[in-house]
Amino acid sequence: MARVISVEAERFPIAGTFTISRGSKTEAEVVTCTIQDGGHIGRGECVPYKRYGETMEGVRGAIEAMRERIAGGIDRNALLTAMPAGAARNAVDCALWDLEAKISGMPVASSICAARLNPLETAYTLSLGEPEPMAAQARANAARPLLKVKIGGDNDIARIRAVRQAAPVSRIILDANEGWTDDNIVANLAFAAEQGIALIEQPLPAGRDEILRHIGHPVPICADESVHEAGNLASLIGLYDAVNIKLDKSGGLTAALVLRDRARELGFGIMVGCMVGTSLAMAPAVLLAQGADFVDLDGPLLLARDREPGLVYQGSLVSPPDRALWG
Repeated sequence: MARVISVEAERFPIAGTFTISRGSKTEAEVVTCTIQDGGHIGRGECVPYKRYGETMEGVRGAIEAMRERIAGGIDRNALLTAMPAGAARNAVDCALWDLEAKISGMPVASSICAARLNPLETAYTLSLGEPEPMAAQARANAARPLLKVKIGGDNDIARIRAVRQAAPVSRIILDANEGWTDDNIVANLAFAAEQGIALIEQPLPAGRDEILRHIGHPVPICADESVHEAGNLASLIGLYDAVNIKLDKSGGLTAALVLRDRARELGFGIMVGCMVGTSLAMAPAVLLAQGADFVDLDGPLLLARDREPGLVYQGSLVSPPDRALWG
């Protein structure tokens, strides 16, 4: 019997507004791929990202274009060459992982996680804004052990100061989303170090970050927009100290595992992150993130409504997914 595929565009409201240096949004727009083989169903979710030229329509079309090959039984390894990295391949790849687990009765974790699964401490993201509103966000979440703070403008030193004063105990990741420049990066890095910042994500635009090779890193610097697949890693040596692995960039869990393992071989720190999506998108990433240095899988915490069943969050701890959700 041929496999049957369905593709659905879904929208989930965000609790409030989510703002980064490139703009704001009030809902998470996701594409869900479902693959049925007899009585077994596998699901995967992706989040199209405009920064990479993706649209909801384009991603849906890319998945639909694979309908015949999916029906014919294409496997995850063949998928790596059949589709380019990105959100569309992520949805199909994760649906295939889920389907394999359902058919075999063996959870995905049994084949990719060497040790016992543990709950993970995830960062909680604060949206970009003026210093005082950002301080208010930080104050409301000061009991969380790890905060990720969106910055990327002309007033970032004031933002960093305000957030640090409002959350004096939390470890803090700063995410500039390519918003710094050659003119301000040295001063911003120095101030971040003074404030005890733990990590800085993608301070400069991808492809315009060569200065990172020639300046000090008083705070470790993590590549995000600059890294998608394992083949990108060699060019990042000497520029970045860590890499942020996201399934929507790598094009699924299969490629993300290769990226993670190669990054470790090359000495990079590992962060596993996400776009703003539901628990279905986070579930495979929770398995990928076992043993990571930093985890940023708070997407469902930013939503007004998640899928049911969803991941279980207790404060900033996220537990591995139940098989009713994924895997």
